[in-house]
Amino acid sequence: MASTDESVSLSEAVTSPEEKHPVKAFGWAARDNSGNLSPFNFSRRSTGDEDVRFEVLYCGICHTDLHNIKNEWGISTYPLVPGHEIVGTVTEVGSKVEKFKVGDKVGVGCMVGACHSCSNCSKNLENYRPKFILTYGSLYHDGTVTYGGYSDTMVAGERYVVRIPENMPLDKGAPLLCAGITVYSPLQYYGLGEAGMHIGVVGLGGLGHVAIKFAKAFGCKVTMISTSPAKKEEAIEHLWADMFLVSRDDQEMQIAGTGCGHIRISSKK
Repeated sequence: MASTDESVSLSEAVTSPEEKHPVKAFGWAARDNSGNLSPFNFSRRSTGDEDVRFEVLYCGICHTDLHNIKNEWGISTYPLVPGHEIVGTVTEVGSKVEKFKVGDKVGVGCMVGACHSCSNCSKNLENYRPKFILTYGSLYHDGTVTYGGYSDTMVAGERYVVRIPENMPLDKGAPLLCAGITVYSPLQYYGLGEAGMHIGVVGLGGLGHVAIKFAKAFGCKVTMISTSPAKKEEAIEHLWADMFLVSRDDQEMQIAGTGCGHIRISSKK
């Protein structure tokens, strides 16, 4: 006869994602590393005392999602519902929630949980906790798998929910929950967001274009550094960078590094 623990494990294993929690949900999931997504019925937990539930209206596509969908990092488990740039409007809040109410515009980024008992958590540095809980592809406190924002509904602890300003379109705000905070945080932490400073941004991709926008909004002079000359027009004409350098052009980099006096640039073959 199986032990109680074995019976619980067996019961958990045969319970479908749609039956694990009381709130029905629909999303798009990867079932294998083919890169394809398909319709997926699953479930979310009921709204706890400190939880915020919201209708998902938009979710950004991060390159991390593509890596995980295809298991390019070797850590993916399927079925996998990606998405960690999630925004929408609040539909329900728990009895102890203080910062949000029904109808608020909110978002959730790449984390939904941590231990909340260590020194990092006490300083709001949950991302430095070795075993923080990712928005998708992790095990939550109750042992169930977390599913991301390629879905119709989301629930998360108030601690991991951020307010989206009323005057910000939700579709524009979604990428700020990953690419946005990734570049905003170091600009602020290292005191680089001061008017008049000269900031060099390396690479005009998902992070680079947001970095330029933030730096320009702070009143900085911005030099875009790219391996591709074809991106010059986009950087100068559309994102309003002040200068553009091709990192593969040793002479151009040398001149910029010795003549500017505000940013330090080096080139390495």
